[in-house]
Amino acid sequence: MNDDHHIRRDAEDQPEFAVHIGARLVSATPSRVEFEMPVTQALANRNGVLHGGAIMGLADNAGGTGTFMNLPAGKSTTTLESKTNFLRPIRLGDVARAVSLPLHLGRTTQIWQTTITRGDGKTAAIVTQTQMVIDWTD
Repeated sequence: MNDDHHIRRDAEDQPEFAVHIGARLVSATPSRVEFEMPVTQALANRNGVLHGGAIMGLADNAGGTGTFMNLPAGKSTTTLESKTNFLRPIRLGDVARAVSLPLHLGRTTQIWQTTITRGDGKTAAIVTQTQMVIDWTD
């Protein structure tokens, strides 16, 4: 089995949270991760648009997946910091698309920027997160 296949299989093994919110992995490489998530009533706020927490959860999962794909053996990751700019709503029935790109791939931290777009291609949110690289044995 080549490394690319192994990395892809690891990326496809998503946590139950991602499954619960309907996040679907579209593509994953160590330098780019993409997810889609339908905007359902269960993920909407009172205004009938995608809840900010759902946007943040999608972005966190995408950036975490990218970090995971860049970890050395025996290491894991957790989100240390996350900042979200909300620019436009994503309405019920639309699909949110998350594209995560690394800004920094360090030994102890990684920084990922995730752009969330809606079906018309317009940017709905930008999320920047710092992932801490940790020893899984700690």
